[in-house]
Amino acid sequence: MSATPAAPTDSTRGRRPDVVAFDVNETIVSLEPVRERLVAAGEPPGALELFFARTLQHCFALATLDEWWPFRDVARASLQQTTGLSEDQIGAVLAAFGELPAQPDVEPAFERLATAGVRIAVLTHGPASTATRMLERTGLSRYVEQVITGETVRSFKPARAPYLYACAMCGVQPDRMALVAAHAWDCHGARKAGLSTGWVSRARAATPDIYLRADSVGATLVDVVDGLLALPV
Repeated sequence: MSATPAAPTDSTRGRRPDVVAFDVNETIVSLEPVRERLVAAGEPPGALELFFARTLQHCFALATLDEWWPFRDVARASLQQTTGLSEDQIGAVLAAFGELPAQPDVEPAFERLATAGVRIAVLTHGPASTATRMLERTGLSRYVEQVITGETVRSFKPARAPYLYACAMCGVQPDRMALVAAHAWDCHGARKAGLSTGWVSRARAATPDIYLRADSVGATLVDVVDGLLALPV
C-alpha cells in the first residue's frame, strides 16, 4: 500500500498587499436567494449545494482541458443535470444571481482596507456586469476600483490565468496582490500563482489539508483583512 502523501507546504509567507481581490459567490454575496428559488420550484433545500458544486466541477474540468464556456451556460447545464426543473424554472433560478445580497461583513472589511490605503478589486467567474450591478445595488461600488472577470481570458479559477490577469489589470506584481475567498481551492490557486491569500470560513470547520494554508484565516472578512494587513511589507 502506498504511503499517504504529505500535505502541501510552502515556506514563503505572503506579503501585505497593495491590492486585495475578492471572490464573489459565497465570499461577498450570499446564495440564499438561489436556494429560495429552487425550493419554490419544488426542489429540496440541499439542491443549492449540489447544483453549485456541480457547476464548479464543470468549471474545473473545462479549465483543466483549456476550454471555456460562459459561467451562466455552465450553471444552466448543471441545473439541467441536478434538478427536474423546466427551462422557465431554470431561468428563474439563474435570474436570482442578479439579486444576491452582500454578506454583512463585507462593508466593514472594505472600510478597513480603504482606511489602510489598500485598493480593492473583485474577481469573478461570471459576467462583470452582474458583479457591477451587485456592487451598485448594495452600495459597495464606492470601495471597488475594478471588477475583473475570468471571462476576458476565457478561463476559470483556479487556473493561473484569471489571477495573473487580475494582477495585470491592477498594475501590480502577483506578490503585491491578495486573493480573498470562501473557497480553499481558490486560495490555493491564487497562492500557486504567487498571490497572498485570505480564507474566510463562512461556518466551514477548516480548510482541507490537501491545500496550502492561506496567509490569513478567519471566521469573518474583517478577521481575514486584519490578518492580511498584519503581514510583513
